Amino acid sequence: MKTILKKIIAYILQIESRLVIFRYKPKIVAITGSVGKTSTKDAVYAVLSGMSHVRKSEKSYNSEIGLPLTILGIPNGWNNPLVWVQNIWKGLWLFLSPFGPHKYPKWLVLEVGVGKPGDMRRTASWFKTDAVIITAISETPAHIEFFNSRKDLIKEKSELIKTLKPDGILILNADDEDVLSMRNQSKTKDKHRAITYGFTEGADVLASQDSIFYGDLGEPRGITFRIDERGNSLPVITEGVFGRNHVYASLGALAFSSILKFNMLDAVNSLKNYDVAPGRMRLLNGINGTLIIDDTYNSSPFACESALKTLGEVKCLGRKIAILGDMLELGKYTEEAHKNIGKIAKENCDVLVVVGHRAQAIKSGALEAGMNNANIFEFLDSYQAHEFVKTFVRAGPPAPDEGGRAGDLVLVKGSQGMRMERVVEAILFDKENKEKLLVRQDKEWLKKK
Repeated sequence: MKTILKKIIAYILQIESRLVIFRYKPKIVAITGSVGKTSTKDAVYAVLSGMSHVRKSEKSYNSEIGLPLTILGIPNGWNNPLVWVQNIWKGLWLFLSPFGPHKYPKWLVLEVGVGKPGDMRRTASWFKTDAVIITAISETPAHIEFFNSRKDLIKEKSELIKTLKPDGILILNADDEDVLSMRNQSKTKDKHRAITYGFTEGADVLASQDSIFYGDLGEPRGITFRIDERGNSLPVITEGVFGRNHVYASLGALAFSSILKFNMLDAVNSLKNYDVAPGRMRLLNGINGTLIIDDTYNSSPFACESALKTLGEVKCLGRKIAILGDMLELGKYTEEAHKNIGKIAKENCDVLVVVGHRAQAIKSGALEAGMNNANIFEFLDSYQAHEFVKTFVRAGPPAPDEGGRAGDLVLVKGSQGMRMERVVEAILFDKENKEKLLVRQDKEWLKKK
């Protein structure tokens, strides 16, 4: 019954969204990929918000219901029928109201997700886009369990290109060969304007010299890199986050700015302190003088490997602790992918904490790679890990003169279903603001086990 009602609501909201787009005619930027969709969405929003009225997908509203929620500017009704009735009325009024065209956003920045075959058609085939950004397709992408092959998943994501208007903009990650090959897939490719970004020589927006930067006391502060674009060379700084995924997010936004001939200096400046969504390689202060790299929104083999390598790169005089939960929806790749993560963890952390049944393979991989069993701890779920970690992390000795941070540096990551944000909450210093700092803090999420 719930499934039928959900389909009815999705259909009604989609019809209303079509009407609203027809009336207000916003420019639409749609973003897909297996890695970095939300971060890229946030970066594009940061660039656009300085010059126009813009709305982005809230949280990760990227499904057949999530996109209409963004287009209509209404909240998720969850299991409350009254809220859904109100939402439907608000959507209808937005179209019928004689007052409003000047109030509706000029730009919509939409994140488009794919979980199963046919999702792109159901989710995004009904609107036309002015720009499409495709981020990256990892070797073992999330949701691959539901596709016959990686090739089928890539084809599904590439369907978003068909939504482009004849004069639309296609923005591609040049470092991903599968993404780059999509340049030739559109039937109207000769009319589309295409631009690429990445570290690969020949990219239109070329990145180099990415690194972590540190404060006066040796504390890690964020990332910095350089771009070369149209003969210009500019430094880019983003505070409060780590990892190449945020470099790529910024590159996607800067490529978008470049092809539309925005002021690139303004675009770069807008990315310095932009609002990065919770749970995506964000740097948070922990208890006992520790630091947390919170990457708890979701997990996939590529993203987990990248996070671990970032953990290994950060200068830290204390222990480097990786707390890793199950990676879900990997199907036949589950065992191999988890084992490989264990091997990578051995090279990048001092202490490994694994959470969940599948994560037992992470432990096996770490042991095979030579990690000391005494430095590995295992728990069945995030509740158990929560209780353990709040008494396990420590500040360490006072920081010596040579710089660096003496307290533990803790990476926390896992698939959405593992609810690893509970582990971050256990050691978060600013618990009063956890609703803003952590993922999945809505009442509906908190009710779930």
